[in-house]
Amino acid sequence: MSKTNLTQAIELLGSTLLGKDMMLATAESCTGGLIGAYLTSVAGSSSWFTGGIIAYSNTVKQHVLGVNEEALVSYGAVSAPVVEKMAAGACRLLHTQAAIAVSGVAGPAGGSPLKPVGTVWIGWCVNGLVSSQHFLFEGDRESVRLQTVEQGINGLQLLIKV
Repeated sequence: MSKTNLTQAIELLGSTLLGKDMMLATAESCTGGLIGAYLTSVAGSSSWFTGGIIAYSNTVKQHVLGVNEEALVSYGAVSAPVVEKMAAGACRLLHTQAAIAVSGVAGPAGGSPLKPVGTVWIGWCVNGLVSSQHFLFEGDRESVRLQTVEQGINGLQLLIKV
């Protein structure tokens, strides 16, 4: 997706959020705040974006966002249970109706046979309903992170349109 298309997707998301009187928060691990940076690059985003939490370490995931230790030990940080708790935690902490949460292996190192480089889980919370999706992105670190941003935004747009 080009930067222009991403900006248009964010503008559409913002318009949809405004139309439903919803605010958005983020909880980011592998993107390190990149989703928030792209959201705030759009003028007027303060009317629908509250802020985000960069939860790069498991300690922040656990002690700030409320991810339980059992989920981290049993499933690992890059998993559905973890991103779902991250998304719910972001909504709770930042008092929003919607959240995007991400955790993944952006590379170039850190992958494993079960979770190779490019493995990303994205979680969404919309009005208390939590969902997540697994992705396996290709490319270098920057590409994996950018694809994560795009899918996080597009996935939320689909969920809140319903």
